[in-house]
Amino acid sequence: MTAESSVALPVVLITGAASGLGLELARALQHQYQLVLVDVNADGLRACAEEFPGARCYQVDLADAGAVELLCEQLKADLSRLELLINNAGITHRSLSRVTSREVLQKVMAVDYFAPVQLTQALLPLLETAGSGGRIVTIGSMAGWMPVIERAGYCAAKSALHQYFEVLRAELACTSSSVRILQVYPSFLDTPIENHALDGSGGIARHPRSMVGKMRSSTWMAQHIVKAIKDGRERLFPDKFTYFASVLYRIAPKLYQRLMQRKFSQS
Repeated sequence: MTAESSVALPVVLITGAASGLGLELARALQHQYQLVLVDVNADGLRACAEEFPGARCYQVDLADAGAVELLCEQLKADLSRLELLINNAGITHRSLSRVTSREVLQKVMAVDYFAPVQLTQALLPLLETAGSGGRIVTIGSMAGWMPVIERAGYCAAKSALHQYFEVLRAELACTSSSVRILQVYPSFLDTPIENHALDGSGGIARHPRSMVGKMRSSTWMAQHIVKAIKDGRERLFPDKFTYFASVLYRIAPKLYQRLMQRKFSQS
């Protein structure tokens, strides 16, 4: 790729880009976009810099609102354009609601909800000046549509994420903004987020995850997201089994609760 062609490429910013789904999205988009990669993992970002020599890399803890504010200022100074913002970074926990500390709940909410909102609000002017209209992608979860045992904080954060960006979508449409939003609702992915799931006190959860349906790879998910972006989709439910589970919760909540308790509850 020549320097001239690189300059002409649109720009994508991906959070949580050093591993898992974020890394696979960077790999899938590297030839169509200039990469701007954000992650808390310094070693992972150094590996990204080697794999994607032209990428801009920023090490930031998205749980720290002050650090996110500084990142936003730096991005606005460094970037003259932004066509695609992918709010991918996330953390989770595996702990019963009654023993999950306030600090864990706050950290999950900070990374999974407040950071995407803060980034979006700060970078929306750049997205609105994109030539053909910018695009925002949020990586939500089916856990934002239905309750899951031991994931109260995660479910709450993903539900808040869903509602905020649905309202933003409606507001942008009212102002005839060219910015479009794609909300993605994965279910069970084989990503490092589960290896670093918090327990109720903020340590690493030691017991294994429970799941229903099929485990999907980050590569599989990234391919579906890239296609949804190209197709101009507004919402992506890649796992039909989990989607129908969320429908079951809405039409027969007691049945859903019984089935979930049978699958997820611990003795």
